[in-house]
Amino acid sequence: MNTQKVWFITGASKGMGLEITKAALANGDKVVATSRNTDTLIEKIEEYEGNLLPIKLDITNEKEVKNAISKSIDEFGHIDVVVNNAGYNLLGNIEELSDAEFRKTMDVNVFAMTHIIRNVLPHLRNQKSGHIINIASMMGYMSYPANGSYSASKYAVIGLSEALAQEVAPFGIKITILAPGTFRTNFMNEDSLNVAKNKIDAYNLDKQVAQFTGFHGKQLGNPEKLAAVVRKFIEMPNPPLHLPLGSDSYNAILQVRKNEKEEMEQWKALSLSTDFKQ
Repeated sequence: MNTQKVWFITGASKGMGLEITKAALANGDKVVATSRNTDTLIEKIEEYEGNLLPIKLDITNEKEVKNAISKSIDEFGHIDVVVNNAGYNLLGNIEELSDAEFRKTMDVNVFAMTHIIRNVLPHLRNQKSGHIINIASMMGYMSYPANGSYSASKYAVIGLSEALAQEVAPFGIKITILAPGTFRTNFMNEDSLNVAKNKIDAYNLDKQVAQFTGFHGKQLGNPEKLAAVVRKFIEMPNPPLHLPLGSDSYNAILQVRKNEKEEMEQWKALSLSTDFKQ
């Protein structure tokens, strides 16, 4: 029995996407690795050339996405695992964000992800199998000042994925939402960070940026271990729908849920007062 899988991974040239790509290839699987910069990707994983199909892709362009998925199936015959990893982060307080800046966050993190899902699902439904992994964040369960646009997009990823899981379960398709905490990638690197252009002195965005980038190189999470976990759970007959990764994510999400429960109990009387009397 051939157990070799075919992966379709976005944002594969760096960070978590690159480590997942390497882990899949090291396992003998085939990978369609998409990125805006395939040259960097090829330099890092050229030894797996036979099982690797690099595709330069702008995931916000649905026509390009459709063509990339068709090319993948033409090359490898099918797709088993889809990893929606590509993402965009913008620091800025809500009042500081322009419409264009906020929309770009949503375009990359939400709408582009749905381009992938919408165009790959016909193939997964026809083969009655597949696993879609949507990478959210611990900040899809909570938020911090100057992270509102990113959190909004990751909350959306979680809500969309929860509905998707119910929609595609009858077709044998599995969904997993990853919620990584802080992982040691370039995500918090000042050179790769996007910052709102319209800074308002009252919010002191520069200080917030300094606090955020101050974690660079000190993050708790190991991207290689994250990739190993992904390799592990895709083999499970009943993989998790929600999977926090990292002790910071796990503990923070539990604390948020505890706080929410306490708040709901505090205001329970008001919540229940709006029903019609039976």
